[in-house]
Amino acid sequence: MVNRVVTRTLKASIHNHSQVSDDLDSHGFAASKLWNVGRWTIQRVWDAIGHIPDTDDLCSYLKTHERYADLHSQSSQRVLQELGEAFVSWYEQDDPDANPPGYRKHGDDHPRSTVTWKNQGFKLDTQYNRVRLSKGTNHKKSRYAADYILCEYTLQTAEQTLDAVENVQTVRAVWTGEQWDLHFVCKMRVETADATGENTAGVDLGICNTAAVSVGDETLLYPGNALKEDAHYFRHEEYGTEGENGPSNHAAWARRKKARRQNHFLHALSKDIVQQCADRGVETIAVGHPKNIRDDEDWGRHGNKRLHDWAFETLLSHIEYKAEERGIDVERVDEAGVKTSKTCCECGTEATSNRVERGLYVCENCELVANSDLNAAENMRATVTPNPSQDRSNGCLAQPAVRLFDKSTGRVRPQEQVACKA
Repeated sequence: MVNRVVTRTLKASIHNHSQVSDDLDSHGFAASKLWNVGRWTIQRVWDAIGHIPDTDDLCSYLKTHERYADLHSQSSQRVLQELGEAFVSWYEQDDPDANPPGYRKHGDDHPRSTVTWKNQGFKLDTQYNRVRLSKGTNHKKSRYAADYILCEYTLQTAEQTLDAVENVQTVRAVWTGEQWDLHFVCKMRVETADATGENTAGVDLGICNTAAVSVGDETLLYPGNALKEDAHYFRHEEYGTEGENGPSNHAAWARRKKARRQNHFLHALSKDIVQQCADRGVETIAVGHPKNIRDDEDWGRHGNKRLHDWAFETLLSHIEYKAEERGIDVERVDEAGVKTSKTCCECGTEATSNRVERGLYVCENCELVANSDLNAAENMRATVTPNPSQDRSNGCLAQPAVRLFDKSTGRVRPQEQVACKA
């Protein structure tokens, strides 16, 4: 067994919700107001000098603003960091149809935004399962008001306790639509088993096929149909109900729903990939990292949109931490250096013409026939196993085992095989 320090988010319910809900509401509303002040400030600077201020500039501009003091200083900084990150994400899309981050306001009502307390803004009492959340200066002015919000919590998982973690980095109050929950972001020390085998696996991440996995004599393909269906449906719901003054309630619901479903899909997919590798005695996984693909060239309006929606960094990080718990090493491989999509994994011939059509790779030199994504995955595997001895005659690269995401169960399962009738 090996001790590893990992980052985890532990969710908790609030016992004394009726006693603290008003204070949490006021801080959630304050976070939305500060977001809107920051949004207005960015627009004003943008219109004046054609420049979008970054997070540091924004914090400097607003540090003396009245709304900044509604929250603990670190909580206010985090709100403005989120706004800055949202603008960076929007700007990188380079999509004329994409709208910049909007205001958090529906008519005269401000929604309850997530509030984050960093290490100086909270104090934990793990013996009695309580946490003190510091109030903003403006919420301490009443002579009868406490300087903090005292929440009594119960973790939603029975296997872990906060007194067993290395440290708690941040505490977030998250509005679920019906109540407030607490999210504790922790550094935890976990015991993981050493990898039981010496095999290696290669993983190629993509858009049509979310992942392709090669373990040498076995290959697995994970189509992204469910993810694309959700993206198409909820994007239509979002843009079809856009209001004149920003996103409508239904548009905001569609955006949140799409994000939740995508996050669940990526968690289920990464869990299955790591499980399949562990079952096959894999010790090291080499994952292609297309880190510069958005900068390589202009893929056209539709292609650039698909690239922006491609959450390869999120999937890669999920694979990494789930593999870490199994004692499996993960190596990120720069796809640009390996040229996985053009190179034959059997003879090493590099030719763009070998990709005769979408999904099919035929080598003109050695006549290897393979699924193009699995050919790339096997090239990834070769980066950690330089001379993999493998008999290609079994056709595993051309006819992989397909594993599909089942929307009815929320899990990944093998594709059903239909027997042909005589």
